[in-house]
Amino acid sequence: MANDPKIHAAAAQVLSETRCTLGEGPLWHPTRKQLFWFDILEKRLFSVVGEKEIHWQFDDCVSAAGWVDETTLIMASTSALWRFDIESGARIHLVDLEADQPLTRSNDGRADPWGGFWIGTMGYKAEFGLGAIYRYYRGELRQLITNQTITNAICFAPDKSCAYFTDTKTGKIMRQPLAAEDGWPIGEPSVFIDLSDEDFGPDGAIVDTEGRFWNAQWGAGRVAVYTPTGELTAIYPVPTAQASCPALGGEDLSDLFITTAADGLNDPAAGKTYRIHTTAKGQREHRVIL
Repeated sequence: MANDPKIHAAAAQVLSETRCTLGEGPLWHPTRKQLFWFDILEKRLFSVVGEKEIHWQFDDCVSAAGWVDETTLIMASTSALWRFDIESGARIHLVDLEADQPLTRSNDGRADPWGGFWIGTMGYKAEFGLGAIYRYYRGELRQLITNQTITNAICFAPDKSCAYFTDTKTGKIMRQPLAAEDGWPIGEPSVFIDLSDEDFGPDGAIVDTEGRFWNAQWGAGRVAVYTPTGELTAIYPVPTAQASCPALGGEDLSDLFITTAADGLNDPAAGKTYRIHTTAKGQREHRVIL
């Protein structure tokens, strides 16, 4: 790497004081201009309306969402994908997700540029190789990648050329070429960034409009930004070790939101949700076509 990464000095502001056991899946809804995020292990979906924080409680783990329309999300839970009504709180079953496997739950997920929704699964105890990555597209759920331990970093290049994903256990962020016409994987994935020798793990990720890859790094207390060729170019520190997933949102898609996890930490800053203003511009989250 030719240049040292820029470490941004702007302090992370607390967006939510709620200490999530496992904060995850921040989603900026582009038409509502509203942030949603999850506490997977406490089975809650959160949002902020004006200055007021609200939440929905479920009876199973919930982890990731995409937007369908002004009042509807697609939401992943322990054993299914759901159509979720934001106004009423009601959800309608769309399709089973490893419903016959009691050891797994959903984890990281994101909508793709074609209107599909990618979702990863993993074991509750991160059992080796028990997870997989799926794509729900126009009513069909298809398994794409198997033998994953902790599925994470599902996101998409702005030119639609590829998807990214990682198995946090391996520390390798992968790049998967996609078919231009419908977004299905073509060929084999290749290693984009190898973090296997680091003492932290790659977690959730997004890609901005310039194709830069923003990765929350579990154990490092930061979001790291990489060029489209995989060079580390910027670091945004987070005031607790277990950064879990970023999102770029706000009025100009330049606010960096970061979820964190309190699980296993005796740290009052852990589990809160943070915001840092940046000069970057996020991709508008893609709409899921049901």
